[in-house]
Amino acid sequence: MSAEARARVVSYAILLVGFASAILIYFANAPGNASGYELEDSKQYLRNMELYGGKANVLAAEFRIWFSGLWHGRSLAFTVAVLAVLLALACRLVATPLPSAADGDAGHENNGAGRGS
Repeated sequence: MSAEARARVVSYAILLVGFASAILIYFANAPGNASGYELEDSKQYLRNMELYGGKANVLAAEFRIWFSGLWHGRSLAFTVAVLAVLLALACRLVATPLPSAADGDAGHENNGAGRGS
């Protein structure tokens, strides 16, 4: 089996396992119906955060909440799917052989560049 064929098989296996895992995670995590109240959503909390740390503090807190939310519940399924795609692309990129120097020189000579009319 050639290196390109092995890279193709490995990347397809990564995608298959990643998507199957994402589907299982998605259906295993039914959306939870919490009380609906979050301290971070109150206007007083946001005002105090901005008062003590400025806008950067509020943005950093929102980023932290968003990032930690990627690893819980149904959004974890989408995170796993995206990571599977990125890992498969990285595997394919690393495993694909680069063209040799002889191939590159031959292409420059035959493309017609530098010839007169």
